[in-house]
Amino acid sequence: MAVTAAAPEKENGGGGGAGSKIKIGVCVMEKKASSAPMREILERLEAFGEFEIINFGDQVILEDPVESWPLCDCLIAFYSSGYPLEKAEAYAALRKPFLVNELEPQHLLHDRRKVYECLEMFGIHVPRYALVNREFPFQEVDYFVEEDDFVEVHGERFWKPFVEKPVHGDDHSIMIYYPSSAGGGMKELFRKVGNRSSEFHPEVRNVRREGSYIYEEFMPTGGTDVKVYTVGPDYAHAEARKSPVVDGVVMRNPDGKEVRYPVLLTPTEKQMAREVCLAFRQMVCGFDLLRCGGRSYVCDVNGWSFVKNSYKYYDDAACVLRKMFLDAKAPHLSSTIPPTLPWKTNEAASASEGLTRQGSGLIGTFGQSEELRCVIAVLRHGDRTPKQKVKLKVTEEKLLNLMLKYNGGKPRSETKLKTAVQLQDLLDATRALVPRLSPAGLNVTMATNQQGRQPGEDSLRQQQKMRRWEQIWAANGDEERGREIENQNDKREDEFLHYFLVAITIAQLAL
Repeated sequence: MAVTAAAPEKENGGGGGAGSKIKIGVCVMEKKASSAPMREILERLEAFGEFEIINFGDQVILEDPVESWPLCDCLIAFYSSGYPLEKAEAYAALRKPFLVNELEPQHLLHDRRKVYECLEMFGIHVPRYALVNREFPFQEVDYFVEEDDFVEVHGERFWKPFVEKPVHGDDHSIMIYYPSSAGGGMKELFRKVGNRSSEFHPEVRNVRREGSYIYEEFMPTGGTDVKVYTVGPDYAHAEARKSPVVDGVVMRNPDGKEVRYPVLLTPTEKQMAREVCLAFRQMVCGFDLLRCGGRSYVCDVNGWSFVKNSYKYYDDAACVLRKMFLDAKAPHLSSTIPPTLPWKTNEAASASEGLTRQGSGLIGTFGQSEELRCVIAVLRHGDRTPKQKVKLKVTEEKLLNLMLKYNGGKPRSETKLKTAVQLQDLLDATRALVPRLSPAGLNVTMATNQQGRQPGEDSLRQQQKMRRWEQIWAANGDEERGREIENQNDKREDEFLHYFLVAITIAQLAL
């Protein structure tokens, strides 16, 4: 790729002449110009053989006067941290190149109020919102009221959970406040730091007052955010990622990249992408889409944005930009896409290439994978009554005999009592045991037995299993049988507690 910043040769750049190449100026900060998506797309453009890429570089952009900046026919210029946008506007006014993204509207992207105003002007759906403007920190405004579970702005009430956004577009500290019924607290969303994208603060209940903010209705999206990337008004690529609202943990693949999934846009969403592109006059543009209640809403517009790790997107973007440049500066040249793309001449042609998606972000090498058309899930409902269990250790002979009765006389086998007759026998045995130890326990058993379900229903069961054994010899010395025993030093109070718990168990079974 040509990386030059030579002095201008002539006033009009010289693109489109016989044998000359169209000069594409890349007037962005070096960090952005050297990013992987930018390099992938510029290399593809250069492979067509019709373009010369001129990278301005930081020194030219920041230090040199615009009169000495290189000449170009088409200009890629967009704002990032430290970028002199006004200086780029002066250059565009002086040399009049074709602009991929117009410069003057980029000022709007720094103010969320103006972004929402522009979206509404073009009829693009945005979340319900209200503005609180302060001229200085902690200024009291009479139209703003805060209560425990809502804020009210100009008489419009926003119940928690609601979203609080700074009006400045470069401030990414966005807060979500939760109602007291959910435990209260606040979740702060921010740009990814390591594997975190949000943090919950349970002690924070009150909204911020040190600046101007947008308050908007919280929209449940099922735990996903949709990112849309346009290249011109007729092309849009969309990806879904896990929302930072979920738990703040960034999902990454084995290569350390954030996991994103290509999604299909609805016809309405495709029209929204076109309108966003035209409204802000940004041909290459990214914005955030919220899907809620069967409708889609735009909640943020980012300006110049490229998809990461998608070779199919790089191919498409290069082809769309090529047509854009040729239509603007060399309309006499054919913008028809060649049957084989120049950077694929050494690759085996695939008959189904138009139906595949390459480098979807889930693979790290240049290859093909199937395009996701739909997701089919088989789900089981979770509406089940939770189990209520009480475990007891008993030594009473009546209960041990009941176990032997229903397991075929096998002392070392466990017994499960499920039928109405079996559970009735258990209830009768417990009734016989409780009176001599705890009259109160009998009252509990009798009261619960007279109400609610009858023994034998599907959710009622009782299980018995031997835990410890000792040998007990009969008088003739040749009879052996198993019996569960407890510590012989257990106090009488402990035994009373065991039988009282038996009564409670029967009470729960009868409910």
